[in-house]
Amino acid sequence: MLPVEDTALAVTDTGGTGTPVVYLNGSYASQRHWRPVINDLGSGWRHITYDERARGKSKTSADYSFEACVRDLDAVLKARGMERPILVGWSYGALLGVHWAARNPDRVAGVVGVDGPYPYGWTDDARHEYIRRMFHKGRWLLPIVRLVGNAARMSAEQHAEINIEAHILHAALEPVLDSLTVPVRYVVASGEALGSKDNWQEQMRTTLDPVLARNPNLTISAKVASNHGTIVRKDFRAIAEATREVAALTRESRRRP
Repeated sequence: MLPVEDTALAVTDTGGTGTPVVYLNGSYASQRHWRPVINDLGSGWRHITYDERARGKSKTSADYSFEACVRDLDAVLKARGMERPILVGWSYGALLGVHWAARNPDRVAGVVGVDGPYPYGWTDDARHEYIRRMFHKGRWLLPIVRLVGNAARMSAEQHAEINIEAHILHAALEPVLDSLTVPVRYVVASGEALGSKDNWQEQMRTTLDPVLARNPNLTISAKVASNHGTIVRKDFRAIAEATREVAALTRESRRRP
């Protein structure tokens, strides 16, 4: 347990001298989801996973903002003595990964974005209210979903506010993606996810195309059959392969004079 501000984070570090990889969870997910990816990569890597505030085994907090997540990542890296890790992020974790890489290009080797982040988000009050209504309607499900690591120890209202903030950040993401100077490899899902309709997910994915055309550091490593919610479990091999790609690019850049 790593003390950070008013909370404590559950951190797992396999140790060793292999290429360091830090895994960044989805919005309400826990570190348990990364086990298949870690097993595929194997023991030649140093794997660090952790639970964000009020997720998994971590403690609750008074602050669940995106900037709190940025500070938590900083605290984990410093506490574990990590230098230039590969950040592998799923959904919200991918958003965190590219923001971190844009702010700290000399402290990260690269990013693997697992079905995200995409420069698309809802910024209008009507859709934000829709998000709040959806979480309020599903509030009775949260304790059940929490058992499989897909919900946090928060109220439905707090879940909704995290989602709304993420939409706003995604809508403003293009300048962040354009500024990235480290290799970023996307593993893109197919189809819709729980709570998504009218082809929302595919609409989000197409917004990445102009950014890929502008910034050669960003590339799609694979388009896989699973959807947003099942991609880590079902297509862990593609995620592991994208991580290997980033590691190979990092080794190549270090050999250059």
